Amino acid sequence: MGEQGSDGGRKTAKAAKTAAAGAPDAAREAASASGRRAAPARKAAPARKAAAGKKAASAPAKKAAPSKKASAKKAATLKKAPAPKKQLVAPKKATASVPAAPAKTVAAHPRGESRTALVRRARRINRELAEVYPYAHPELDFDNPFQLVVATVLSAQTTDLRVNQTTPALFAKYPTPEDLAAADPEEVEEILRPTGFFRAKTKSVIGLSKALVEQFGGEVPGRLEDLVKLPGVGRKTAFVVLGNAFGRPGITVDTHFQRLVRRWKWTDETDPDKIEAAVGALFPKSDWTDLSHHVIWHGRRICHARKPACGACPIAPLCPAYGEGETDPEKAKKLLKYEKAGQPGQRLKPPQAYLDAGGRAAPPLGAG
Repeated sequence: MGEQGSDGGRKTAKAAKTAAAGAPDAAREAASASGRRAAPARKAAPARKAAAGKKAASAPAKKAAPSKKASAKKAATLKKAPAPKKQLVAPKKATASVPAAPAKTVAAHPRGESRTALVRRARRINRELAEVYPYAHPELDFDNPFQLVVATVLSAQTTDLRVNQTTPALFAKYPTPEDLAAADPEEVEEILRPTGFFRAKTKSVIGLSKALVEQFGGEVPGRLEDLVKLPGVGRKTAFVVLGNAFGRPGITVDTHFQRLVRRWKWTDETDPDKIEAAVGALFPKSDWTDLSHHVIWHGRRICHARKPACGACPIAPLCPAYGEGETDPEKAKKLLKYEKAGQPGQRLKPPQAYLDAGGRAAPPLGAG
C-alpha cells in the first residue's frame, strides 16, 4: 500500500511539473488565439462609432422638437399677450343746434404735425365754421367808416352789445368827426360811462376825431399805415375797419381769436402781431376777414374761455383741445350763447341775413 502510494505520488508530481512546464505554452497559445479572435472585434469598433455618430446626429433633432410643456407654456404666453390698442377716434361731427353724442375719446394732439397737415386742418376748420355761421358779420352797429372806427375803439374791455347800446346816443349828438372833435369831454364821458374806462375812451374818440379833421379832411383813411396813427387805433381796430368798411382783407386778433387759435394749435405765439402773422400764413389773404368773423363768433357762442361747450362743438373731431370743456351733449347745449341758445344777438340793427337765419336783434339800453 505504501509503495503504490509513493510511486503514485512521484507520478503525480511529475505530471504536475509537466503541466506547469506546458502552461506558458498554453497561455501563449490561448493569448494568440484570443488575439486572433479579438482582431475582428477591433475592426468592428469603427462601425460602432459610426452607429454612435448617427445616433448623436439624430439626437439634436429630438431635442429641437418642442415638448408638450413648452407648447403649453408658449400657448399661455400668447393668450396672456395684450390685445393691440384701438386707435383713438375723435367724436363725429356735431351741430350746435342739435348736438350729436360725441365719443368718449379725445382727439389726438397734433404734436409733430407737418406744415402741410396744419394748413389743411386749419382751412377745414374755417370751412366747417363757415357752414355753421354763414351769416357771420361784424357785431358792432355802424352806418359808415367813422361810426365803425369809434365803435371799435369803445369795444375795448367790454362787449359789443354794450357798445351797440351806447353808440346810438353818441352818434345822435355827434354824427360827424367835426362834431365829436368839438365836443365837451364831460358830456361825452357821461354818454360813454356804461362802456367802462369812459375817461380814457372819451380822450381817444375825441382825439381821433380831431386827427381825422386835421390830417384827413374829416374822412377815415383806407390804409393801415394811416389808421394806426389815430389815437386809440391799433392794428386790431385798423383791420376791423379795413375789412368791414373798405372790403380790404385783414385779421382781427381779439381775445377770442387769440384763445381759439392757440387751442387749435395753429400757433403757440402770444403776441397779437405774431399771431396775426402766423395765422395769416395759413390762409389766402382773401379769407382773412371772414376767417376773423368765423373764429370770433365761435369763441363767443360755443368755445368759451372758461366752459367751452365741447359736446355741442361742430369741429370737435378737428380740435386738439376737445375735452377741456363739457362733453355731454345735453349739458353742453346749456352753455351755448346768443342765437345758438335761442337768445338775442349783440346788434340792435343786425344784417337781414342774420335775421333770416333765426337770429334776434339785441334790445336797446335800458329795455331790460
